[in-house]
Amino acid sequence: MRLRRATAASVAVTVVVAAVIALLPLTLSNYHRATGASVAVFFVAILALNIVTGYTGQISIGHGAFMAVGGYTTAILTHDHGWSDLPTLPAAAIVGFVAGVIVGLPALRFHGVYLALTTFAVALAVPQLAKNYPNFTGGTEGLALPTHSGLWLYEVGWAVAGVMFVIAWFLLRGRTGRAFRAVRDSEVAAASSGVTLAVYKTVAFGISAAMAGVAGSVYVLVNNFVNPDVFGLTLSLYILIGAVVGGLGSLWGVLVGAAFIQLLPIALTTSHISSSQSVPVIFGAVVIGVMALLPLGAANLLRVALHFGSQSRQSSDIHLGTEGR
Repeated sequence: MRLRRATAASVAVTVVVAAVIALLPLTLSNYHRATGASVAVFFVAILALNIVTGYTGQISIGHGAFMAVGGYTTAILTHDHGWSDLPTLPAAAIVGFVAGVIVGLPALRFHGVYLALTTFAVALAVPQLAKNYPNFTGGTEGLALPTHSGLWLYEVGWAVAGVMFVIAWFLLRGRTGRAFRAVRDSEVAAASSGVTLAVYKTVAFGISAAMAGVAGSVYVLVNNFVNPDVFGLTLSLYILIGAVVGGLGSLWGVLVGAAFIQLLPIALTTSHISSSQSVPVIFGAVVIGVMALLPLGAANLLRVALHFGSQSRQSSDIHLGTEGR
């Protein structure tokens, strides 16, 4: 009964949040709609990282590289081959999946900090590769993409985010998700239970990279431009910060993490209380403060709130039942 109530509460919260997101652009300017689309991009990117790090326990600080793969797929197909924007999204997912598998296979030999360093090297290498092939990627000058209205970007961004969330929801609630969590909790126990570590760890990287590729594809559409600096190491670090702030191993805090890393720097930059030079310092201090107050992320706070609400309703029902007697 408690599980059903918790699930019903989670679904209710999801429906309310989805309704707010759907109606929000009606009250926003074109600029703020584009900003909302950027939040959707980071929503998908953090969701992708959560699959491989939060649910499978493989530390990755290179997801900006997978976003770059998807972003350049969209940019090259639209700029050089005349594709329209939306058909490039599945292509970005496929190319991202292949890239994730390529990285995931050698990463099977690494754990912990060694795996983190491996993905760190990938995050450094991919933008440099883009610079070294200017005939293909545009080099440091980059490639220009078609311009879209803020409303179009908002609708596409959050439609993609919704599809990715549903895919992740069903994936993680099924047998594959249970295998991912078993690998995260104990590889020895997972292997003894029949989980093929190499397969599931590689699949986790592939799925995660495919989602990150889609995020990168929408990212370049929002910016209507791409060059190697767009996918620098800072992007990978911001995605990791968003995942930790939102809560690793949970889908419910992803939106909070995305809003945090996208909107907080903008708010600090546009405010009159801080200079542009002090924004990174203040942002870092805020991250430290959030981690001190919410070490398990925003998802745990939401989980506690839902549990408290469920307990309060249950106590109220018991009290009313007693009075009825």
